[in-house]
Amino acid sequence: MKTYLKGGLIYVDGIIEENKGVLVDDDGVVYIQEHCPDEGDSAIFEDVSGCVIVPSFTDVHVHLREPGLSYKETVETGTKAAKKGGYACVLSMPNVKPSPSDEAGLKAQLDIIEKDACVEVHPYAAITVNSEGHTLTDFRKLKEMGAVAFSDDGRGVQSESMMEKAMVEAKKIDAIIAAHCEDNSLLNGGYIHDGEYCKLHGHKGICSESEWGPIKRDLELAEKTGVKYHVCHISTKESVQLIRDAKAKGIDVTCETAPHYLVMNDMMIDEDGRFKMNPPIRSEEDRLALIEGIKDGTIDMIATDHAPHSAEEKSKGLAGSLMGVVGLETAFAVLYTELVEKGIITLEKLVELMAVNPVKRFGVKGGALKNGEKGRFSVLNITDEYEIDPENFETKGRSTPFKGKKVKGSLKMSFFA
Repeated sequence: MKTYLKGGLIYVDGIIEENKGVLVDDDGVVYIQEHCPDEGDSAIFEDVSGCVIVPSFTDVHVHLREPGLSYKETVETGTKAAKKGGYACVLSMPNVKPSPSDEAGLKAQLDIIEKDACVEVHPYAAITVNSEGHTLTDFRKLKEMGAVAFSDDGRGVQSESMMEKAMVEAKKIDAIIAAHCEDNSLLNGGYIHDGEYCKLHGHKGICSESEWGPIKRDLELAEKTGVKYHVCHISTKESVQLIRDAKAKGIDVTCETAPHYLVMNDMMIDEDGRFKMNPPIRSEEDRLALIEGIKDGTIDMIATDHAPHSAEEKSKGLAGSLMGVVGLETAFAVLYTELVEKGIITLEKLVELMAVNPVKRFGVKGGALKNGEKGRFSVLNITDEYEIDPENFETKGRSTPFKGKKVKGSLKMSFFA
């Protein structure tokens, strides 16, 4: 049965348009129309007034925790959360057990994805064996099996020579290195940003250089090797400027940031594990630099770094809780409410950051909303306000810095052809 969506806004070729409808035929092919057909025209009619129809999102940085850590999350629960958040595609990080650093490890993950995923899932393979930083994995073989890119996310490659070797191998097969940039020698036991809140409350801080130092190193290596280089979850003003300068030089670099870095600063946190993630929420100066980065195109995409843990693991305050928060079900609503409604960026820009650019960079089948083609798109209600309640999440994780926040932007329906 055909479905006709009428009354909403629609994202078409980079522009939000009004007064158009969307007809989806039996095969999932989309037809964007100026005029509404007759209601007797053998179609289901859906009134989507107050909603926006957009290409479904792609998140290039999620932790699905399976195999090996299914008490935190499973492929099934994580992808249900993704679908509820308006995503059609996610890229899963390699810190699972067994590690996707050999054929057996990657196959174990791919088998679960094939069986249980309800959105498209593309796994990363590890850069080094077990992400331990000592021995490179077989990039060519893992890419042939289906690895979307290579990352040691959660640890970061500490050795400059090892990272250069990795980039050389990735360049040979036209693969992306997605780097968790963190210099362990500068951490000194820190667990939140080394800023005002940290000093006021006697915590141990993580300095900004622990992030931007490795980015500086890697950008020099990327220029030398010509690799496709992607920087995960940037959070500091120095990181933004380094990447801006690198792009101006023609280095093949993209980067992501996360919703919590764009809408929060370190003086908005409190003594609760739901405010603990890596990298940490930084200063207001850093937040504003990130905003400028998304506005001028330095920051290419927004990813959630969705990282679920058990309630017990997140119940030990800032010092004792594990690092990581969930985000798939809150990302669009938080960003729409805080950035679009407040006039900081346009809705078109937000769709570009969440749907268009990730697909371009990683070459995956993500969201699409094109006339005459099969579509993957989401219908999001942007008029009704609601309060974020983790007890309503599909993910097993409940730890979010946005608990209790009033937002607009809930999913009304999805079409995944």
